Amino acid sequence: MYKVFVNERPLILTNKLSETANGDYFLLNGNAIQEAIDALRKKKLREAYIYHPNHEEILKKFTKKIPLEVAAGGVVTNKEGKVLFIYRNDKWDLPKGKLDKGETVEECALREVEEETGVKKLKIENFLQTTYHVFKRNGTYKLKEVHWYAMKTSYKGKLKGQKNEGIERVKWKGPKKIEKALQNSYINIKILFGH
Repeated sequence: MYKVFVNERPLILTNKLSETANGDYFLLNGNAIQEAIDALRKKKLREAYIYHPNHEEILKKFTKKIPLEVAAGGVVTNKEGKVLFIYRNDKWDLPKGKLDKGETVEECALREVEEETGVKKLKIENFLQTTYHVFKRNGTYKLKEVHWYAMKTSYKGKLKGQKNEGIERVKWKGPKKIEKALQNSYINIKILFGH
C-alpha cells in the first residue's frame, strides 16, 4: 500500500480490496487517476483509493500517468537535540529537494539540506522513510517521492535560508517548538514525527 497525499488528503494505492472503503475505488487508468486527484484537490472526497491486483506494478503504472519526481531531504538534529526546520509558503517544512542527474539519493539529501539552510558538517545516520505527494507544475500533476534521512551535525554557524527557493526562515527547534510548528506543517512532515 502507498499513501500519496493530494492537498493533504490521502490517495491510497492498494492491491487489497479489503483496504478500500466499502469497495469504492478508482481503477488504475489515466482518466480515473485524474478524477481521483481532482476530487481530492477540490476536497470533494476525504480520501480516495486506487485498486490494482499487482502490488509490484501499482507504483510503476501510476507513474506512467503521473510523472515521478524523486527528491531527498533530512531530519537534522544538532548537539542540543534540536531539529532543523525551514519556513516557506507560510508553512514549517523540512529541507529537501530534487535529485540531480548522476547523484545518489543520499548525496542529494546532504546537498539539499546544506543549500537550503547553510548547515554544514552533515552526517547521515539512517534512512527514515519515503513519503509521497502530488503537486501541480505548469498545469501538470506530478508525483513527488521524497526519501527522508535522519542526520546529525555539530554545526554551530549561521543559518541561511535559500532565498531563490522561497525559504524565509531557518530555525533549530526543541520539542515544544516542534509540536507548535507541526500544527502549521504538511501531513507528510507530521508523519515523520509520528503524528
